[in-house]
Amino acid sequence: MSFATYSDLQTSIAGYLARSDLTSQIPDFIRLAETRLRRDLRIRQMLSTTTLTCTSGTATVNIPSDFLEVKDFVVTGNPVMPLNYESPSLFSRNSRSMDAGKPLNYTVLATTFKLAPIPDSNYTLSLVYSIAPPFLSESNTSNTFLTVCPDLLLYASLIEAEPYLMNDARINTWGTMFDRAMSSLISSDERGQYSGVPLAMQNTYI
Repeated sequence: MSFATYSDLQTSIAGYLARSDLTSQIPDFIRLAETRLRRDLRIRQMLSTTTLTCTSGTATVNIPSDFLEVKDFVVTGNPVMPLNYESPSLFSRNSRSMDAGKPLNYTVLATTFKLAPIPDSNYTLSLVYSIAPPFLSESNTSNTFLTVCPDLLLYASLIEAEPYLMNDARINTWGTMFDRAMSSLISSDERGQYSGVPLAMQNTYI
């Protein structure tokens, strides 16, 4: 791609749309496109690890502000103990949700993880999760989307532009290119993670 910064992206979008009068609107198209990618895209460049501390007697732990999706969640120690996800309805019916002990299960409620049993001590939790890249702006001129998949960000921005321009016929064109780029990126990401490594099931926690 010929653009590497937020300003370059805005210029490219204006060029693709053949419009020079959308200076105020193009940032909105980009923000809507980034929101779409936050919802739809999960690649290894979006993975991060953090540690959380649960407090004795408190069932909840705050979710990181850039959280999108859990990839792995464990209680650290020897041995490492995986936390098992339960839906909110199943979690509320769990007979151990009011017990005290070492956490075994969790659910997601708004901006918190809720644990069961309720921690009987302070425990350190290790979370591997997909992060939401910070939105592009005049002060944040690049992010993961612009670096790793500028084509997806461009096509998604163009898709968002066409309804505003009342040019619905072009949505299918950009949509097709977006879908093709998305499929190619996901395939490339999978090869990058697993190439040369035979897939096998194993029990990580002993």
